[in-house]
Amino acid sequence: MSAIPLLRVSNLNKSFGGVRAVHAVSFEVGRGEIVGLIGPNGAGKTTLVNLITGVLRPGGGRIEFDGVDVTNQRPFQAARRGLARTFQVVQPFPQMSVLENVAAGALFAGGAGSRREAEVAAAEQIEFVGLADLAHAPASSLTLPNRKRLEFAKSLAMNPRLLMLDEVNAGLNSGELDAAVRLIRSIAARGITIVLIEHLMKVVLGLSQRILVLHHGELIREGVPQEVINDPQVVAAYLGRRFAERYGSPARADSAP
Repeated sequence: MSAIPLLRVSNLNKSFGGVRAVHAVSFEVGRGEIVGLIGPNGAGKTTLVNLITGVLRPGGGRIEFDGVDVTNQRPFQAARRGLARTFQVVQPFPQMSVLENVAAGALFAGGAGSRREAEVAAAEQIEFVGLADLAHAPASSLTLPNRKRLEFAKSLAMNPRLLMLDEVNAGLNSGELDAAVRLIRSIAARGITIVLIEHLMKVVLGLSQRILVLHHGELIREGVPQEVINDPQVVAAYLGRRFAERYGSPARADSAP
């Protein structure tokens, strides 16, 4: 295995006016890892994803993907390198079919050489996520859980090496959530590295090998899940006493505010 991490972020910064959205953030993601990224609303999680995927330009710092400096890349360049992401708000092309939505990703970022090749690739991913029976349905007709599955299929059609899942499970009920977790595990089993931006700690703890914690744009903790959820600073900033009492050690729970 290569010693070079798949993703390396070094001293990354981004401000909007006088607000520091991301400040001096540094971390690495190894090949094949599932890394959780947590923090309260406004912590800078989505801004960080937007910086890594080229949607925003950093105010300072460096981003490397597979050892290459990609700090100032554009989103299409990130996608073609194999760095894909989903979005919090799922917005497919509503009048296009499920197949057409996914084929667009395969054609413009997944390396498909023709529309036919893109449709073949799209059909494979649609079957993988469980939407084969709806391949020719308009995207506007899908339920929320199926729109989420469509988002997975679109990103997978881009042939990602690293997939950033930005609150992809929001709005799902318990049964739908369990199915989504199984799907994420299946994606990881393909060898795809995953960064999971998520508020649902059941999902984070069930999937992540390591967790990164953002607060006020700064990385305040990283480590294996049990260490992170037992950290008093993380409990105070995000998890709260009730969570600490349920999942953490008694000593740490006693120190929570």
